[in-house]
Amino acid sequence: MSLFDEQAWEERYRSAGSHGAIWSGRPNPQLVDEVSELPAGNALDVGCGEGADAIWLAERGWRVTAVDFSKTALSRAAAHAESVAPDAAVRIEWLHTDLTSWTPPPRAFDLVSSQFMHLPSAQLQPLLARLTTAVNAGGVLLVVGHHPLDMATTMPRPDNPDVYFTAEEVAHTLDAEEWEVVTAEARERTADDPEGRQVAVHDAVLKARRRR
Repeated sequence: MSLFDEQAWEERYRSAGSHGAIWSGRPNPQLVDEVSELPAGNALDVGCGEGADAIWLAERGWRVTAVDFSKTALSRAAAHAESVAPDAAVRIEWLHTDLTSWTPPPRAFDLVSSQFMHLPSAQLQPLLARLTTAVNAGGVLLVVGHHPLDMATTMPRPDNPDVYFTAEEVAHTLDAEEWEVVTAEARERTADDPEGRQVAVHDAVLKARRRR
């Protein structure tokens, strides 16, 4: 399956059945770590999947634009939000679009979160450049992905080295006069691999705040 093929992802989501899910339903841990103390505002959830991050943000008062190219994932996410957090669900807009070509509105968000968007560098770099334009003054850009250290892990990971990145590589694309890099590191955590073994994995975590 291509990492960014809409039909293939549609089939993957549909394979879980109408009441199934392919993700845990829990928000991404680095989002929780980096955003819990931020004041709520407008957030963009990039590649929202089944909506766990968007729901977590909305429950904390954020107004969320949650974007994905899978209609099945978005439908499942919206239904789940209505089921588990109806009061928060009204603060989420579910948007179907292709992120490789979509340009978000400029300076519209206090948080732009991209969690594990793994594209070839020729597509990822223009996407990240467009995402930076969406961050308001004082707002936060949070980019998290599988670190190249994880190419040797027993966890399921992409087999294309070109889709991995480090936080430092992302940081180097930001204009130092416009951005304060708050965090740029490989952060270790534990996870259970398909055989049930607990292994160390590494997330590339870039958190930056727009100065102006």
